Amino acid sequence: MIYLDNAATTFYKPQEVKNAVADALTFYSANPGRSGHDLSVKTAEKIFEARERINDFFNGYGSEYVSFTLNCTQALNTAIKGILKKGDHVVISTFEHNSVLRPLYKLKQKGLVDYSVFQVFEDEEKTLNSFKNAFRNNTKLCVVTSVSNVFGNILPIRKLSQIAHNYGALFFVDGAQGAGVISIDMKMQGIDCLCIPGHKGLYGPVGTGAIIHKGLSFETLVEGGTGTESLMLKQPESYPERLESGTLNVAGIMGMHAGVEWVKSYGLKKILNAETLLTKEIFYGLKSIKNIKLYSEVFNEEKRAPLISFNVEGLHSEQTTMLLNEGGIAVRGGFHCAPLAHSFMGTKQTGTVRISPSIHNTKKDINILLNLIEKIAF
Repeated sequence: MIYLDNAATTFYKPQEVKNAVADALTFYSANPGRSGHDLSVKTAEKIFEARERINDFFNGYGSEYVSFTLNCTQALNTAIKGILKKGDHVVISTFEHNSVLRPLYKLKQKGLVDYSVFQVFEDEEKTLNSFKNAFRNNTKLCVVTSVSNVFGNILPIRKLSQIAHNYGALFFVDGAQGAGVISIDMKMQGIDCLCIPGHKGLYGPVGTGAIIHKGLSFETLVEGGTGTESLMLKQPESYPERLESGTLNVAGIMGMHAGVEWVKSYGLKKILNAETLLTKEIFYGLKSIKNIKLYSEVFNEEKRAPLISFNVEGLHSEQTTMLLNEGGIAVRGGFHCAPLAHSFMGTKQTGTVRISPSIHNTKKDINILLNLIEKIAF
């Protein structure tokens, strides 16, 4: 099978990641921070090392402010629900994932918070003006995706964060589609909290993620054993333990760490350039095929991450996906858990077919894909 669904999760994991997971299960299966024996200490050292490397990779505010989660969704829920209070207002973009939208919708239904949506345009100035117009006197927080998981739009994070801070609001970033794909620098871009998965652009195992922040005061979603201050009934205030109740996924975290190291070693820019070349070939190949609907006129690599959404006229996106699967090609059809994006782009009836190559794909893969799509669209 030709795998082109890397925006959901990267499939071809580096050998270094596989080795790290195997090492964790073989040599580091003790509970970190829960015992004083040598094996527990060595395991805790591996977890600490992973925190340091991940903090460095994103230029964070200190390894103690890297807390591991089960995925990016849990990280976003922790960040959003942990910082908001009754009466707060939130600003989000048209491209936000349900990991952002659903927690806010629930809080709004309970009468606790409200939120506004700003539109993202091809024209950056229009985007920034729409963002400014969404603010209110009680705006506490902005949550913005780094990259649209449906259409690949790269948002102007630095400029958005400057505006948010000028209005006195916190600025959180959903790094699900950006981490390991585009450069994310928390300090330089003014990101107060970054939520990431380990299994996408960082090439780690599924079931891994992290919340990285600047020492904010979060209320907890989960309380329990942390291995510290165990005689206290109150959840510890110190990080990272405050957001890490229960036993950590040691194998997953070590695999995630290995994925970060692999991306860093291979070169983030080199990966992006290779994936962008493949994506441009797909885009302009699709543009030459009759009965294909694309959602931009050109592929601007400065404003687009390496993923593409399209449709075949007369077919629902899931029908197209099924036909491609029968031909041995894995892509994703449907609504990609991003209803606002489909409302904005006019694709609520059909969804879109999303193609997301990785560094492991080849031009031969792309030629096979385009030939099959041409047959389907004929």
